[in-house]
Amino acid sequence: MINPPQVGPIPPPSRPKTQTGMVVGLLLLSLMCFIAGMLAMYLVSQVPELRTPPRLAQTNPTAKATATLTSQQGEQLLMDITRILKDEYIDPESIDTTRMYYGAAAGLVSSLGDIHTMFVEPIAAGYEAERMEGSFEGIGATVEVRDGDLTIVRTIPGSPALRAGLQPGDVIELVDGTPTKGLTVTEGVTLIRGPRGTSVKLTIRRESTAEKFDVTVTRDRIELPAVTYKMLDGKVAYIQLTVFNAVATKQVRAAIKELLAQEPVGMILDLRGNPGGYLQTAVEIASQFLPRNTLVLTEVKRDADPREFRVRQAGEATTIELAVLVDGGSASASEIVAGAIQDAGRGMIIGTKTYGKGSVQATHDMINGSSLRVTIAKWNRPSGANLDGNGIDPDLIVEFTQEDAEAERDPQLDAAIKVLTE
Repeated sequence: MINPPQVGPIPPPSRPKTQTGMVVGLLLLSLMCFIAGMLAMYLVSQVPELRTPPRLAQTNPTAKATATLTSQQGEQLLMDITRILKDEYIDPESIDTTRMYYGAAAGLVSSLGDIHTMFVEPIAAGYEAERMEGSFEGIGATVEVRDGDLTIVRTIPGSPALRAGLQPGDVIELVDGTPTKGLTVTEGVTLIRGPRGTSVKLTIRRESTAEKFDVTVTRDRIELPAVTYKMLDGKVAYIQLTVFNAVATKQVRAAIKELLAQEPVGMILDLRGNPGGYLQTAVEIASQFLPRNTLVLTEVKRDADPREFRVRQAGEATTIELAVLVDGGSASASEIVAGAIQDAGRGMIIGTKTYGKGSVQATHDMINGSSLRVTIAKWNRPSGANLDGNGIDPDLIVEFTQEDAEAERDPQLDAAIKVLTE
């Protein structure tokens, strides 16, 4: 039973000398008890929750409070919290110390209020490192979760998944006998990936097939293409760049060389949906389209003089008519390239406003495969503008709607072709 809080002591009445006085005294006592009880009930109704009193009560709760903690106090605070949770939490079996430490690390970083400075847990950090290096070991299929089902979205050309006959839309129900229903994409991918030369058995449900069936796929090293390219109608060269990773510069150079050999009238660089990547790669790719010594960006670091990044050696496509496609998914390194081309008057930017990220992050490898990304600098485009929260305004605004996607139309690409041919 939980007693209501007391509102104060009630002094006993003096002993009455007569019967009338006694009656009056009893009535007064009853009235005072009634009032006290009603007041106590009201106070209880105002308490939002019931808690046990703190172990160490303080006469003055603010006496030991300070505005800041020293490093030693901060470390002690985290150690004390961890110890108390382990000793007292009602469900000790649910305590995962590793998750607690990861949560604390993420909380430390998020306190800065910078969405680009972040703690990344080991599995996600590993996948990101592979993406930036341009290769990984697995079956070569992109998956996502649809209605709780791990579903293949596409297979990479030449991959083991494609050779094994896997198709977009296939639902992977089991991976080596382990059900995938309800797993996240990261959890599912972790089951599927593995060292080159090893095998994985997938149980597949396909809409066009009545029965489920098993497919055994031998894993291999998968090269992630950062670039796709082709010649379009009207002799317009087209290059799509999806990420500024370690192999992007080499692939862009090869694409430019092959396309220029076909004597196009103009070239389209498609940066739509490109989230960025390495700073140096952005400078190298921008240099393929800009004259020598052109300013690409200025980097501003903490406690350091601004540093200019310029074109050191002229690229392969410095004179051809150029159009660059961008949208809200074009960020960071994509904005460096598009901004440098726009400020130099080298080509027309077409599409919709870009994301607006004007900062540089350094990635630190941490214990257990995790990583820490830290914003170490701001970058400004040649005009001097910083893009954080602003983005690049295209020279020609062209929307791309959901209706366009469903009808397999690309008005932005059409506009770029028109600009270059007319």
